[in-house]
Order: sequence, then C-alpha cells, then structure tokens
Amino acid sequence: MTTENKYMFQSQDPLSWRRQKEGLGIWEHRGKVAAVGLGHSPVDRRWDEKDLNSTLGAYTILACERAMEDAGVTKDQVDGILICSEHIAGPTGGTEANWGPTRPYLDPPYDSEWGLTVVNAKWLIDQMGFKNIRYAPDCSLMPGELFGQASQAVGDGLCHTCLIIYPVGNLSGRYRRGGANAQDYAKGNAQWSVPFGNHGGNDFINVFPHTEYNVRYGGSGDDIAPFVINQHINGRLNWWGYYTIHEPYIPTTEDYLASRYILRPLRLWDCDRPVNASSAWLVSTSERAQDMKQKPIYILNHNQSNYPTRSSQTTLNEIEAATDRAARMLFEGSGIGPADIDVFNPYDGFSLMTQFWLEAFQYQGVKRGDAYAYYAGDISVKGPHPFNSSGGNLGNGRTRSAMFVDSMEQLRGTAGERQVTIKAEIAVCGLAPPMAGGWVTFSTSPD
Repeated sequence: MTTENKYMFQSQDPLSWRRQKEGLGIWEHRGKVAAVGLGHSPVDRRWDEKDLNSTLGAYTILACERAMEDAGVTKDQVDGILICSEHIAGPTGGTEANWGPTRPYLDPPYDSEWGLTVVNAKWLIDQMGFKNIRYAPDCSLMPGELFGQASQAVGDGLCHTCLIIYPVGNLSGRYRRGGANAQDYAKGNAQWSVPFGNHGGNDFINVFPHTEYNVRYGGSGDDIAPFVINQHINGRLNWWGYYTIHEPYIPTTEDYLASRYILRPLRLWDCDRPVNASSAWLVSTSERAQDMKQKPIYILNHNQSNYPTRSSQTTLNEIEAATDRAARMLFEGSGIGPADIDVFNPYDGFSLMTQFWLEAFQYQGVKRGDAYAYYAGDISVKGPHPFNSSGGNLGNGRTRSAMFVDSMEQLRGTAGERQVTIKAEIAVCGLAPPMAGGWVTFSTSPD
C-alpha cells in the first residue's frame, strides 16, 4: 500500500536530526522550542470495522483539532506535520506491522486503507484542509522520536508550528498480522525466541534480564506488584484512558498475583493492552509560543538511543549499559542532572522494563538494585516520591502517549487529580524499551 506525499519537503538527511551519541554537548536549540498544545481521542479496545466515527482517521482528526484548540492555533498557522503512518504504529512493528487490506472499501475518504487503520500526512492534510504545510516527511516513528524530529525541525527552521500525531490501531485477531506472524511456523533464529502470538520476542527480551536482575539484586516478580497497581490508579485519572472509559475498576495486589503467567515471571497484568486511539501534540518556536493559549512548556533536549546486542537475547549487563548511556546523553544535552528531574515518566510497555530506566536515571536517588524498595514506598501522585504519574501504557492502554501528555500537564499545573504535590518544573519522559527509543526533557523555563 503506497500513497504519494507531495508535501515532503526536507532539506536535510532524513536521519541527521537524531541526537544518538555521547559528546554532542548541550542541544543547540535548548529552550528555543516549546510544546504548546495537546489533544487525545477516546480509547477503544478495537475498531469494530463498522463505525466511521471511530476509525483511526476520525480519531486522528479529533486529536489534531483538540491539540490546535488547546494551543489556540488555526489550521492556517500549522506548517509542519509529523505522523507515524504504519499499522500498529512504530518501527518496532517491522514486517509484522505491514499487512494488506482486509475489507471492501467504502465511499471517500474511506475508499482505501488510509483513514481506516492507518493515517499518513497526505490523507490528513487533504481531509482537514491544511493550506500551508511545508514540512511533512514520511516517517514511522514512536512518540519520543517524533518529538525529537519535530523539535529539531522547528529549531532548524524547517517549520515553525508542527503537529505531532501518533495513531495506534487495533482490530480483532492477531495484533501484528504481517511478516512472521502471518506464518504458521517460526523459522531460523525466530524459532528460539518467538513463541506463538509473540511480536518479535519482546517477552523473552524482558524476562531473561529481569530474572538475572532478581538473582543479582534479590527479589522476585511479586515485588513489581505495587508499581503495576499504581500505574492503574494513575491511569484511571485520565479521562481518555481505556480503563477509565471501559473498565474503571482498579486491580488489587491479589488480582495481580493471581493472574496467569504469560512467560514466567511475566504475568498478564505486566503487559499493556493493545487499543485503538490517536494522540496529537503541537510544538512551535518559543517566541511564537508567547502568544498562544497555554503556558509554554520548553523543550531542553531530545535524544535517541539504539544499543546493539551481541545475540538474540539481551543480557542484564547490556540493558544496564544501554540505559545508563541513554541517561547520560539526556543529561548532557539538557544540561541537567538526576537531582533536577521532578516528574519522570519512563516507558512501561512491560512492567519488567521500567525499573531499568528508574535506576539508570537515578530518579529520586534510586540506584541499581533499589527499584523494589522504591516501589514498596509511597509512589502515589500525592506522596513525596511520585513515579510515572501518567499511568503509562499499563494504566491507559497501549496508546504510548500518556507519558508525554502527563509531563506537559504536570508542568502546566493542569493534571487535576494526577497533579503531583512536589515541585514540577522539569519533566523527563520517553517511549523506549531498554535498548532503543526516544527521550524528551520538558521545562517550565527556557533557561
């Protein structure tokens, strides 16, 4: 499935925007770019393949409209669009995320797969009537990287007001329908790491180093229960979250411990839930942000990480080295240190991976091997040590957006019941499994 993107104007190498190595120093646009708007659609478990008001295209338009309204910006003022245009959203999908049409097509604008289960810049521009877009490169990135590319584009002058859109689709059946998942047998190296239904071996990648972690530092999978429950508590405080809308009850520790194993010690409640939704944010120059509706949230840095492994299975040593390196890059580019982070929203696609980020960034003084003790304390949003106030993917569904929404709202002071009681001036958030992904540093001040 292809479509022409006549709006693709980009005067730089497609990967030159990345900040993915140490030694780059302070980001050259530190504090000169600001996040000024956010919008979110409702979150459904799946698209029912019937209701055209809840297609991924309809939800994406709604999210964009809400982000522009939030910022007080009109369509004519937007000149950049970055949107992930893959099935299931994001490069981690690989061939499994690419699959062909599965239904008879409808009347325009739903006469192809565009707008039904995938959305790209051309479809969105045509449907919403944007007139002044000059930067809209094709991409298939996740939110942390999208924020990075958009921030770099605004800082470099490729555009001045850029919409970042992240749609995530879900239909009945297998979550990732293409590539190896469309086959009846796992071939080659995949036979050792891809059990039936697994999307790329992520279960194994998290279980093996987590088991090593427990041997090295002590503890067990049960020690993650307080974190998982807290994620669900925080997620229920988002009006748009899947669980808030559809399953408002909060699981107990007993529910968590009684849930079935997916791959020991990974339990059902340790995994996020695929959903159908779309989210959007708006970034602009700090100068333009002064005239917009919301308090500007300045971007101090963005960085991306991609740490190679030596085999099909990641070891604890590799994960700790990779996460330490990502933290060093963020601190270097932002000009901050661990003690400066007020709000920390790391990725939690599987609960087992989050402790590696907590310890790498040394949030609130947590060092290697300290995560379980930290979880056992008061990590609620109203307590002295709030953690992942967004509720993340575990508490909202696999939108991959909650970390960025919450970081902005906490610094704005508009998080409502989720608002932390500690100082909220610098927030760090990311969409990154331990070995790769993207991070952003937000601040209430450009300095």
